[in-house]
Amino acid sequence: MGPEHPERPDRIRAIERILEHERFQGLVREQAPQVAREAILRAHPQAYLEALERTAPKNGVVELDGDTSMMPATMPAALHSAGGAVLAVDEVMTRRVGNAFVATRPPGHHAERATPMGFCFFNNAAIAARHAQAAHGAQRIAIMDFDVHHGNGTQDIFWSDPTVMYTSTHEMPLYPGTGAMNERGEYDTIVNAPLRAGDGSEQFREAMDLVILPRIDEFHPDLIIISAGFDAHRLDPMANIRLVESDYAWATRRLMDIADRHAGGRVVSLLEGGYSLDGLARSTAAHVMSLMGA
Repeated sequence: MGPEHPERPDRIRAIERILEHERFQGLVREQAPQVAREAILRAHPQAYLEALERTAPKNGVVELDGDTSMMPATMPAALHSAGGAVLAVDEVMTRRVGNAFVATRPPGHHAERATPMGFCFFNNAAIAARHAQAAHGAQRIAIMDFDVHHGNGTQDIFWSDPTVMYTSTHEMPLYPGTGAMNERGEYDTIVNAPLRAGDGSEQFREAMDLVILPRIDEFHPDLIIISAGFDAHRLDPMANIRLVESDYAWATRRLMDIADRHAGGRVVSLLEGGYSLDGLARSTAAHVMSLMGA
């Protein structure tokens, strides 16, 4: 996307470097495979997939909107990013691993049913949730999105679905402009807890404790999917929330507690945003350490 674009390859390099530390040497590591078309089509219409395939350039760059572009490597990367989410679901649902973190790009939570936007092409969280239901018989899935930007795409896809609960903390007002508390979905399974610019650990933890976590607990999910954006970190240049690494560790542990009660501990975490390389790396390390039970 160019060296000045915030959603750049250095994001993954920063994560890879910090996960080289010896405390992470026990992790089971897999390469993300390319997703099957049928998995995409559970979350997106065939016409949308075919339109993206036609748009993908063989040379140069095609701009889809002011934030979102495609180059020759974009479509393969998006297919592998969604494939990593599906593989993680397979590994967790078959209990090969207890939980999984998927460090891939591009992210997914802004991709609506038939609209790419916000650096996103396929909604990885939605594809993962639908795969868990179709391939593994999951009845209820909870998605918790702590990216600083609201996951309008995930909300759009599950607005009228009583079997998937979408919950989010995010800065508001901020891109993409959705995520008000009164956006509740057709079956009251959309739960938004917006934060204000300048909010930090106290407000985030209060939103989680009072709004998000009780609703997920009451939903009794068979699987928890985390849309793990780390751009609410105080160092991030894209927003104005002041979280620190310990907040992500705390939130991860609280979600794992709910997963232990209702879902056999099954958690799949998918990388979304995070544009301060230092903040992203440190927050990812704290998140993964919590997933490891450390």
